[in-house]
Amino acid sequence: MKYYAIIVGGGSGKRMDSVLPKQFLLLKNKPILMHTIEKFSNCAYLPKIILVLHADLHEYWKELCIKYNFEIPHLLVTGGEQRFHSVRNGLKVIKENAIVAIHDAVRPLVSTQLITKAFDIAEDKGNAIPYIKPSETVRKLNKNNSKVIDREKVVLVQTPQTFESIQLKKAYQQPYSVEFTDDASVVEKNGIQIHLFEGERNNIKITYPEDLTLAKLLIE
Repeated sequence: MKYYAIIVGGGSGKRMDSVLPKQFLLLKNKPILMHTIEKFSNCAYLPKIILVLHADLHEYWKELCIKYNFEIPHLLVTGGEQRFHSVRNGLKVIKENAIVAIHDAVRPLVSTQLITKAFDIAEDKGNAIPYIKPSETVRKLNKNNSKVIDREKVVLVQTPQTFESIQLKKAYQQPYSVEFTDDASVVEKNGIQIHLFEGERNNIKITYPEDLTLAKLLIE
């Protein structure tokens, strides 16, 4: 079996109060994105890495690779209008049956153990989606009020979301919908059962400035 990792880096940095896209912000003296790619490079399955970035960011990324002596092999692909289109562009370069992990560029603290587990489960069950349980009380907002939800019935979904390539490619032939908030929702819409497994609390997504502060503490 062949293994691939599609790293999706489409973030603009707006919520980080930064002109620089958040995947390029520094974490322990190098861009966040480099930490993320390194984790997949160190995975036991040694997946081929596909990096999806907006066309306007390709040259800047190449300059960063030179500046930080970043030499991990990866294929650079042009992103699309939405994350859905970016993933679809990444899938187009995979020409063989494979297990494909799709991961947010700004989740640099994912462990190699979690990545390996995702590949293991996806190869056995067809797909593997990591999650964590919420520790706070969860409420559902309505127009004029809110209602508490049993948090035991709610999970928070992470990446890498990992699938057989046949499942992914067929699912991504569907037209784009605002309902597609992640890869699992795209595949599920195509009639495929989704398999969850427990993720990691340290596998945070760097979205806000305080997330970057937390990541710095965790990585040290």
